[in-house]
Amino acid sequence: MSAPLSFDGRVVLVTGAGGGLGREYALAFGQRGAAVIVNDLGGDIKGGGRSSAAADKVVEEIRAKGGKAVANYDSVEDGEKLIQTALDAFGRIGAVSRKVLALKKILRDRSFARTSDADWDLIQRVHLRGSFLVTRAAWNHMKNQKFGRIIMTSSAAGIYGNFGQANYSAAKLGLLGLSNTLAIEGQKYSIHCNTIAPTAGSRLTETVMPPDLVQSLRAEYVAPLVLWLCHEACQENGGLFEVGAGWIGKLRWERSLGRTVRQKNKSMTPEAVRDAWNEICDFTDASKPASIQESLQTLVEVLSRVEDERGIRLVLSCSCIRCCCVGQSSAVGQTLPEMSFSYTHMNCILYALGVGMSSREPDQLKFLYEGHEDFSCLPTFGVIPAQSAMTGLGSIPGLNIDFTRLLHGEQYLEMFRALPTSGTLTSRATVADVLDKGSGMVILLDVHTYSGRELVCYNQFSVFVVGAGGFGGKRKSQKAVVNEKPFNTFSWTAALYRLSGDWNPLHIDPSFAAMGGFESPILHGLCSFGFAARHVLKQYAANDVSRFKSIKVRFAKPVYPGQSLQTEMWKEANRIHLQCKVKETGDVVLSGAYIDLHADASVSAGLPQTDGLQSDLVFAEIGRRIRDAGHELVKKVNAVLGWEISKDGRTVREWTVDLKTGRGSLHTGASEADVIFSVSDEDFMEVVTGKLNPQKAFFSGKLKVKGNIMLSQKLEAVLKDYAKL
Repeated sequence: MSAPLSFDGRVVLVTGAGGGLGREYALAFGQRGAAVIVNDLGGDIKGGGRSSAAADKVVEEIRAKGGKAVANYDSVEDGEKLIQTALDAFGRIGAVSRKVLALKKILRDRSFARTSDADWDLIQRVHLRGSFLVTRAAWNHMKNQKFGRIIMTSSAAGIYGNFGQANYSAAKLGLLGLSNTLAIEGQKYSIHCNTIAPTAGSRLTETVMPPDLVQSLRAEYVAPLVLWLCHEACQENGGLFEVGAGWIGKLRWERSLGRTVRQKNKSMTPEAVRDAWNEICDFTDASKPASIQESLQTLVEVLSRVEDERGIRLVLSCSCIRCCCVGQSSAVGQTLPEMSFSYTHMNCILYALGVGMSSREPDQLKFLYEGHEDFSCLPTFGVIPAQSAMTGLGSIPGLNIDFTRLLHGEQYLEMFRALPTSGTLTSRATVADVLDKGSGMVILLDVHTYSGRELVCYNQFSVFVVGAGGFGGKRKSQKAVVNEKPFNTFSWTAALYRLSGDWNPLHIDPSFAAMGGFESPILHGLCSFGFAARHVLKQYAANDVSRFKSIKVRFAKPVYPGQSLQTEMWKEANRIHLQCKVKETGDVVLSGAYIDLHADASVSAGLPQTDGLQSDLVFAEIGRRIRDAGHELVKKVNAVLGWEISKDGRTVREWTVDLKTGRGSLHTGASEADVIFSVSDEDFMEVVTGKLNPQKAFFSGKLKVKGNIMLSQKLEAVLKDYAKL
């Protein structure tokens, strides 16, 4: 048998402890070693009168059994006095059992029509406001000692309603809302708050239950639950329990799957609600939201699928709609099957040759000879394991793609570590968005590539499907990632590059190219992409692949094998802007392009990397910003922001950004923050780089906020200009 639960060294305040449930709690705590403050005003069940006899009697019972107890006769509306009694007698307060304070003994049952202002105000004041006042008085003491247990006593009347108890029901359900919020705010201090709805015989239940039933529902059958919830070994927090007659059950909210009744460009009508009523009320496969984030997640998922020109998300999931727009929108968020890519040093060398590397250049030999002491894989090889995701788009419901009309529009690649020169990588692809450009459809495809469990690189492919537009979708997306001598391509360049894995016949088969509207096969956009990237790497990073951070390009026009390309580059801080032109025609073929470089190889080496956290580099940049413009940031933010960064489900790094005192500061470790953001390392990077909207992250539960949630609006001042992060 397991060891009995002990409360030695704990101090417990039980309100309304002169009789019924409160008395049972007090006696049970005292018997198990707790020092008990027995609070009871000694009034009648209508709130009248006052007497010390009830509390004194319970104190005597506890002491007679060798326990420690003191009496308190104050009203719960004098919460500070109750807590001060505990501090004066025992020096601390560890648990507050709110049998609903001395108020639990107060009822003023009236039918709603006959409820007076006095009836309403007294019940709210004693039950709800009294609970607030006592808890507030104890709260900071619990925070300072980093431990506390609070039990709020609600009622079946509060949960389900009861005739003649409108005032009491409202107060009791209000206690549940109070308890749930305290559970959230107290979690980090090991303060747990739970709610019980007991059914037990007492002076209160005598008014609503027959005498024989009152006798059978003994208060001693409720006390064990209260003791367990108050014990330090119990980690339950934010729970609601019904209890009585030896039975305990946990309650939770349940919600039907519902039905969307609003349609694009149409008014929402009560008739639509009427016609969908059976589905709205159908609890088959019901969901069970346990937080605000989960409660709103369904709305966020709907809103993220479709938006109008004003950026307002519209609900278009109604099953009766068959327009093309719904089909495209339903594709957003769809995930493709995980892809695996195995390669050897030969693939790395073949890719380097395909983008124009030559053994005649001594500084390029490290990319062409596996025996070189610095043998490396070009960073832009990161597109190769991810590119097969584009062919998987044909399997996504709602996307009917003619691959002969598909063009590569833009490409973003971000590296998080140097690519291994051989091994197996896995990629996970998700449709980030679908846009209507009128003449065609744009699909944004996010692909994350991993070596084992470590994120190696992230690609966003933007593909353009000619002639697939005009379906009424949005034109823009918030999810899009925002002088060298000419180099020659050759007639065989496309044939060589396709050996790296892009087997699209558009680049070698004249008849297939003609079907796409081209006079002859065109060069792979990603081949031009690789040419340009290696020139920047040579010019500004001395071919040091560890300096490479990310690249973004837009494919403006096709290149034909044999044409000469010229890369024009200019440097701003650690960002290299570039564009590529066809020398023979002057056409810009790569536009809006840039490559971000790490300042030097020591940037990442100087930070803690034991956890492989990408976010460390971001916080290093935030630290530099604070050093450079601390006063300005303090003026704008005036708050202390805490971050809890997790990996594989556990918190591995804590950061404090103090933009409230002095010039501001950044340091690792937890501290007293005005607001704390909890997020995984991967999701943090999605937010910082603008790929994940912070509001969507919050509503979907990926970003959790504790404290003053309004301060989240100040994040822009800290994280703005994300590309430099």
